[in-house]
Amino acid sequence: MFNFEKIICERKRMGLSQEKLGALLGVSRQAIQKWESGGATPDLAHLISMADVFGVTLDSFASETTENNTSSDNTNDLPDYNNWSSWESYSKTLKIEYKQSIDEGKDISKYASLFDAVASMPEVFEKDEIADILYKMVRDAKQVENYKYTEPSDYEHICRLCSEEHAKLKMPEKDVVADKVYGGWLGRICGCYLGKPIEGILKPTLDEILKRTNNYPISRYISREEITEEVMKDISFPIDKRAYPSDFGMMPVDDDTNYILIGYIILKKFGRDFTPNDVMNVWIERQGKNAYCTAERVAYRNFVNGFRPPVSAVYKNAYREYIGAQIRGDFFGYVNPCDPKTAASMAFRDASISHVKNGIYGEMWVSAMIAAAFGTDDIKEIIKTGLAYIPKTSRLYESINEVITDYENGVNIEDVWKKLHANWNEKNNYDWCHTISNAIIVAASLLYGEKDYGKTVCLSVSEGFDTDCNAATAGSILGVALGGSNIPEYWGGRVNDTLCASIFGFDKVSIREMAKKTLDFFPENIK
Repeated sequence: MFNFEKIICERKRMGLSQEKLGALLGVSRQAIQKWESGGATPDLAHLISMADVFGVTLDSFASETTENNTSSDNTNDLPDYNNWSSWESYSKTLKIEYKQSIDEGKDISKYASLFDAVASMPEVFEKDEIADILYKMVRDAKQVENYKYTEPSDYEHICRLCSEEHAKLKMPEKDVVADKVYGGWLGRICGCYLGKPIEGILKPTLDEILKRTNNYPISRYISREEITEEVMKDISFPIDKRAYPSDFGMMPVDDDTNYILIGYIILKKFGRDFTPNDVMNVWIERQGKNAYCTAERVAYRNFVNGFRPPVSAVYKNAYREYIGAQIRGDFFGYVNPCDPKTAASMAFRDASISHVKNGIYGEMWVSAMIAAAFGTDDIKEIIKTGLAYIPKTSRLYESINEVITDYENGVNIEDVWKKLHANWNEKNNYDWCHTISNAIIVAASLLYGEKDYGKTVCLSVSEGFDTDCNAATAGSILGVALGGSNIPEYWGGRVNDTLCASIFGFDKVSIREMAKKTLDFFPENIK
């Protein structure tokens, strides 16, 4: 509730009459009188001006909840703001929203202190109301002059900015194609298994654990048996609870692997011409909301509140360029061997329900790379083919192209990682989970991994950031390029051909059987 008495108290403290305060704020004495009597509520602009005049913070105008008004009729219908997940509360993501909007080139830098002030308010109704106003300000903000990137979110304009130029891809024999599909499934799942126990860890802690277990630089799975009390000394990250025993014998539930099955369900139910609305319906039907994170959770919330794609990707979604879509495009690559354009098109239809701009491009890039990996095992050409299907004018294109240039110029991997950490702060949630920072890791790991599956997935987790996502994506791309028969038994044997999922109707499946079923969705000309 708005604290009307605060205006009276502060005005008198400053020795101001209603008329004088009105003059300072550019309103009439009658307006001040209405605010102080509760007959009207000042808008955000006047609240900000009053806070400046009085030398107080915005949140001081919010009434403190008391025992009496908590039980009154007009507050019983308010949610518990403190227990509201940040993935479902826009007001808790304002600092992320500000940074995201600045990176998109929105002209909102003059509101930096305002975003900070509102973000620091207690979790009350008034904060949520002010956040609604900030959302509209961001939505309607103009772009800064001389912004160097052009980053559309609609398919037609995306295609206009893509080169679609790449080396010719040669379709292999059918049995080789089938093995490559299996390699994609197995490569993704084993990479995810490697990165899952250390998701969220910071690099210094990861390095210390690896050194204590004689696994530095990382070259194998981290098993629970080796995480002893001595290893855990002074380590707060719960690796002792998150690492799996060496005989666990299956891939546990993870969103990074759930989405391969979601892709399968989408095509099985709606065919190759599925729409963004079809993707939305599968999400609602097949998983509860807790299976979705960041941008996906926001989109899910928007679905059930009546927002449809592409609005579902935008409305109060501060996570709109996070990594979520980039981990969802593998299946669309698997079903389009040597056809990166169609793979990228399917990826767009999937990504656009929850992401915009580089969030969309990340999934298109990955799907196109996987499709290309059927026709060549040249890693640089695979990455360049992926880039051919995202805008040349985007931040993602620029960042990945820089990784390729460094590789071609002989820059060593250690210096590539130093540049990554200089530009992206792993302690900052936005940097840690952004599409671009993690795409850099995927591209560098593929290039410097030298077509060695173990080396590639280990590089992709070595720097922290979103470890399970990056190892899964790098493992999937290389798995297709190599074929499942060329992924060493050490890596594949750990999951014992078993994938667990949280998708209704898919609790536990055979990896090999799902790879075989994937072939059913090939276009008719290559079945």
